Amino acid sequence: MIPGSPQPGLAPAVVAAFRRDGFVVVPSLFSAEEAAVLRAEGHATIERLSARHEIDGTWQSAAEGADAGDAEVTHLLHCHDVQFHSAAFTAALAGGRLGATFAALMGTPNVQLHHNKLFIKPAERGSPFPLHQDWPFFPHAQDSLVAAIVHLDAAPEEKGCVRVVPGSHHGGRLRHEGDIDWYLPVADHPPASATPVPAAAGDVLFFTCLTVHGSGVNRSSEARTTWLVQVRDAADEPTVDRHRSPGQGTMLAGANTTHPPPPSPFGRS
Repeated sequence: MIPGSPQPGLAPAVVAAFRRDGFVVVPSLFSAEEAAVLRAEGHATIERLSARHEIDGTWQSAAEGADAGDAEVTHLLHCHDVQFHSAAFTAALAGGRLGATFAALMGTPNVQLHHNKLFIKPAERGSPFPLHQDWPFFPHAQDSLVAAIVHLDAAPEEKGCVRVVPGSHHGGRLRHEGDIDWYLPVADHPPASATPVPAAAGDVLFFTCLTVHGSGVNRSSEARTTWLVQVRDAADEPTVDRHRSPGQGTMLAGANTTHPPPPSPFGRS
């Protein structure tokens, strides 16, 4: 069972580190037992969906082997809007713990969900992500978006853990390449230049939408399982109507005092 009550507030040094570096790891925000529950639910969800839906989230460059460095074909499994598939994720999302931590790091009381998704990097050939910022995927006027990667099992470097470039958010928006600005030019931003951020089950990595980040290939004998939750300040407006999800606009902390939530993608009843 995932408890609903938030944990005590963050130390000022943690908030200062987040604003200085553009990322911070909050250890054991979820217990190892809670992470295990979500991991089991996540893998069961992917198993159920595999018979009916497309669950391959591999980037085209990774599918072609371009990101693995040795022309190796790799794979990634994923599921969007996980709270619509498992009550355990709904409880973890709405319980208050994530929302309170986002609010402390972002310096706003009003935190609104943008989207969330589950990632499973399969053993031995789990796909990497080239270095990129998140803002091109869903640009907002104030660049307030912050992501949390909840580690549902251990993510050492050999499992393709997240890699970041500390302080890169201070450089603002950078030019990306690809059909819809997928990634940064590899020649200028080689993956090896980023700092690996290994994590234990239950640790949560928070980073801004301007923080340069990516991840390596999972070459271990175990899957790497993470849950990504992306939020924004409720006052921030999208500048492009992209990546709209059914749960978008859900308040994780505070209140929506500035504008109505986006229209439902399901239409009017």
